[in-house]
Amino acid sequence: MKIQVILRAILQLAALATNPPPMKKTTGMNRAVTQKWRPATQAVRGGTWRSEHGETSEALFLTSGYTYDDAQTVADRFAGDAEGMTYSRLQNPTVAMLEERIALLEGAEACRAQASGMAAMTAALLCQLSAGDHCVAARAAFGSCRWLVDNLLPRFGIETTVIDSADDAQWEAAIKPNTKVFFFETPANPTLDIVDMQAVCDLARAHGITTVVDNAFASPALQRPMEFGADVVAYSATKLMDGQGRVLAGAVCGTQQWVEEMLLPFQRNTGPNIAPFNAWVVHKGLETLSLRAHQQSRNAVELGEFLEPRILKAGGHMRHPGLPSHARHDIATAQMDATGPIFAFDVGTRERAFSVLDALELVDISNNIGDTRSLMCHPASTTHANMGEDARAEMGVSEGLLRINVGLEDIADITEDMDRALSAAGI
Repeated sequence: MKIQVILRAILQLAALATNPPPMKKTTGMNRAVTQKWRPATQAVRGGTWRSEHGETSEALFLTSGYTYDDAQTVADRFAGDAEGMTYSRLQNPTVAMLEERIALLEGAEACRAQASGMAAMTAALLCQLSAGDHCVAARAAFGSCRWLVDNLLPRFGIETTVIDSADDAQWEAAIKPNTKVFFFETPANPTLDIVDMQAVCDLARAHGITTVVDNAFASPALQRPMEFGADVVAYSATKLMDGQGRVLAGAVCGTQQWVEEMLLPFQRNTGPNIAPFNAWVVHKGLETLSLRAHQQSRNAVELGEFLEPRILKAGGHMRHPGLPSHARHDIATAQMDATGPIFAFDVGTRERAFSVLDALELVDISNNIGDTRSLMCHPASTTHANMGEDARAEMGVSEGLLRINVGLEDIADITEDMDRALSAAGI
């Protein structure tokens, strides 16, 4: 009897090996169903595929290529006449699930995942700009994003203009006949400048200009730029989407037509693809994204309220969109569900800023953001060091500026650590 059972099991395994059942798309892949779900549900279940094993967690497919039953099948797939995978630079089941989930959370028709946040920003711009085109960009931006605008795009004959993104009139004044793209982040890194997205996106649309919004400081849990008319939304998914400092990842969202006609040919032929393992890790991060982002936002407001009187008394200033003192607090709270875990404050000099950092016991010195751990850095000597003194001054990245990512630790412990560090620095 035991021998018969064993033989039967062997035959069943052999049958599966020669004719494995396909991955089945669950309700998580049915747009008619998932679009009715609320964001918290989409973050856990959107874009889910399951194999014949019925796994609850998304499967991790570590493969570079795929095999085919016959030559015609592969020819049909490469011709676009049949569904199915061809190569992991183009499709991977784990990555495809992540792309569908991010698109659902963003309210976008399509998404393509990228190897990193900067891969996403680069792809979002270069896929649609050519020599002779013009790009208007916000001057307050992550250092590498400014490098794209100030150095890379001009190298390829693309004209660029950098403006104060908080001055709505400057957007219109910068438009030229060859302007093709508006590029900005809001809140901006590290100055926390806020762009009035409705006004800027309406202006862009009236002139046939594509808006590209870097939404890494907020994530779709806190802000959805497409609701205000943005055409393309790009992410460093390394930040809040993963949220636990584990992997590099990026994403670009847009309409199905834009992704297929603009982004996909660029990505197909240049290869800034995310690894399946990294995509799987971001999947796990998305399940708790809203919980983390909202709690960290609450912690950030509480810490900001504690710090502000002390910073002002010492002659410094706060840059916190969640506080009424921010010049665009009303706009920030109108277009964001919560104002995020990140803010900045100025303590006057680099020496004093370094003294604060060196006195920290709980908060880590780190240039990452969006993490569950509280992290702080000195942008002028880290994230924006390569911009040069003049460019930093134009942007407002002063020598005394500190940027903090407020984590999920007990807010009382974070506050005590900041209190101690400021005291040690004579603030």
